[in-house]
Amino acid sequence: MSTKNKGVVAFLVICFGTTWAYIFGASFLLGLSLVNPLVQLPMAFFPAIAAIIVRRWITREGFRDAGLALRLSSGWPYYLVAWVGPLLVVMAAVGLAAALGLWSPDLSPLDTIVVGLPAWASLSLLMAVVVLLVPVYWGEEFGWTSYLRSRIFTDRPILSVTVTGLIWAVWHYPLAFVGYIEFENVPLGLFIWTVTFLFQEIILAWLRLRSGTIWASSLAHAGNNMVLFLLTGMLLPNLDINTTTLLVTTPLAAISTWIVLSGQFKSDRSAESEDGPLVSRSTSGRSGPSNPGGF
Repeated sequence: MSTKNKGVVAFLVICFGTTWAYIFGASFLLGLSLVNPLVQLPMAFFPAIAAIIVRRWITREGFRDAGLALRLSSGWPYYLVAWVGPLLVVMAAVGLAAALGLWSPDLSPLDTIVVGLPAWASLSLLMAVVVLLVPVYWGEEFGWTSYLRSRIFTDRPILSVTVTGLIWAVWHYPLAFVGYIEFENVPLGLFIWTVTFLFQEIILAWLRLRSGTIWASSLAHAGNNMVLFLLTGMLLPNLDINTTTLLVTTPLAAISTWIVLSGQFKSDRSAESEDGPLVSRSTSGRSGPSNPGGF
């Protein structure tokens, strides 16, 4: 087995083993609720821990391609997209719901985000919290997009992102059996959930590649959890979870389709080296990076 393959296998064993053992142990042995953010918190770092162990002690490849540099001056447009994007997707999702007759426009639930604050102030505070929580969501990004995505199907970037998204989705599956999320039809719910994770991964990987840093995609990941899914759930309380998820998935699918069809994943192979250049804006038929990192 090659060093790269050994690293991938070790990463998956450590990541899935620690996470799934923690989920079932916390829920069934300790009686803890995975709905509690504090109980969820360790899960966020298991992918990063797995990637660090592999990079440092198993493959000994180090962190040069991990995308840890902030790149604020060159990557700021992507930071902006990552920060504002989830809010725009909320607007698209509820707009679609209204167009389909599933929602009568009513923004009053936003007044309850923070009791005592008007909606505009609560939204402003929520957007600030997203930035503060970036280090938490870095834990997943450092594992899935910074490590796994960059080491499977390295000459076929779209396939690499697709497989990473599917694996990332499966990693979440136990949460559907411990009360974190409740599907009326579990197989259907897991299928829709998987598709949503896949489109999220396409967008997050694009942010990582185009910005040259893991932190832009970590910001978007924080926004997805703290803005996109929180606000759509609040604004569409009368819809079942599968319908709400499909409404969110539709604009994510549209964005992902543009990313793929416009050749956004065709890039210079050195683009993801932390000390190397940003991804080339050219979409001439060169293949994706062979040893990328980040997101």
